[in-house]
Amino acid sequence: MKLLSRRHAVVVFVAFAFAYFLSSLIRAITATLSPTLTQEFALDAQALGLLAGAYFFGFAATQLPLGAWLDRHGPKKVILYFLLVAVLGCVAFAMSGSFTGLLLARVLTGVGVSACLMAPLTGYRRWFVPSSQMRANSWMLMTGSFGMVASTLPVQWLLPLVGWRALFWALAALVALAMLLIAWQVPQWQTVATSGSDSAVAKPSYAEVWRHPYFRKMAPMAFFIYGGLIAMQTLWVTPWMIRVAGFTPLQAATGLFGLNMAMLGTFFAWGMAFPWLARRGYSSDRLIAFGLPVSFILLASIIALGSSIGAWAGVAWALYCMSCTFVSLAQPAVAMAFPPNLAGRALSSYNLLLFAGVFAVQWGIGLAIDGFQALGRTEETAFQAAMTIYLLCTIASYVFFLSTKSHNRQPC
Repeated sequence: MKLLSRRHAVVVFVAFAFAYFLSSLIRAITATLSPTLTQEFALDAQALGLLAGAYFFGFAATQLPLGAWLDRHGPKKVILYFLLVAVLGCVAFAMSGSFTGLLLARVLTGVGVSACLMAPLTGYRRWFVPSSQMRANSWMLMTGSFGMVASTLPVQWLLPLVGWRALFWALAALVALAMLLIAWQVPQWQTVATSGSDSAVAKPSYAEVWRHPYFRKMAPMAFFIYGGLIAMQTLWVTPWMIRVAGFTPLQAATGLFGLNMAMLGTFFAWGMAFPWLARRGYSSDRLIAFGLPVSFILLASIIALGSSIGAWAGVAWALYCMSCTFVSLAQPAVAMAFPPNLAGRALSSYNLLLFAGVFAVQWGIGLAIDGFQALGRTEETAFQAAMTIYLLCTIASYVFFLSTKSHNRQPC
């Protein structure tokens, strides 16, 4: 397939970026809506965690077949079918009158937006020159951060004016608009013909990925630390600020807005700094090893301080999430540990672990909070105990990372 012209490449990027912006907004909106949904549907902590995690369950369920479908049918066809499911999910959420309806709608939505990053990245590999691919990848992540920001204060401001159901009707309409842009501007996929010698080569397999020592080395951190980072950012930071630190919903939304702005700046800084660090011998593994302990110290401090942290809770959670971004360096490192014909499957497998971790951490913390309260703990101490269990899981995954020999022979 021919490279796109500069103008066409920009338009294709904008179409895909708009869809990814909406997917990130939909992903994170439950954190801002959690007080409203908790009150309207009488949700306890485990139900709230299950509701937020349902999105990631649907998202994770598609990751393994998604890579094969993208290679076979191309990003345009795949993402249009997936986004149609996202529209249905948003409509179903807006019309839901029960917790079960909300849960099933979130699963549908997670399935529907699960191609919003992998599809454009697959297309960029063919349509953009290498230097533009790197820039496009970074800008896609920045667009996702903007979606996370939009899910905080803007949603909180609109909520009393239009209600949460109208917000999901609007999201359904915007996703449909993104579909029209993609259908209009994204080129069709052309299957690359294989030569006779190529056909004799064994087809790539997911088994090769899951057996690889470096993938196994990174897997626990993908599940607990990276997945946990998203679980905190998209759900549990808000209930902690409200139910432990004593914030109002508006104050919590403001704190979450600041957190997401800080994350946006952090990912931008990583994109600028990592090439410079790599040239000076700082590999992904080395940066992860030195940087992640900061996140353990910060989370332990948040847990220990509890309600006494007061107005500083938002700042503390922002610093914790920023310190967790060291683990984001593992994703490109995993891809570089494999030959090009396995990179897509490696990334899909890593994403599967990551989003399975989000689901498990979001629901697991909710179960733990309710369980400790059933044993007679106060709400604050139940939150602290649940977060302590999570902290121990992250430390264990980090220890596994340190104790496992690195088999990554690629420079990262």
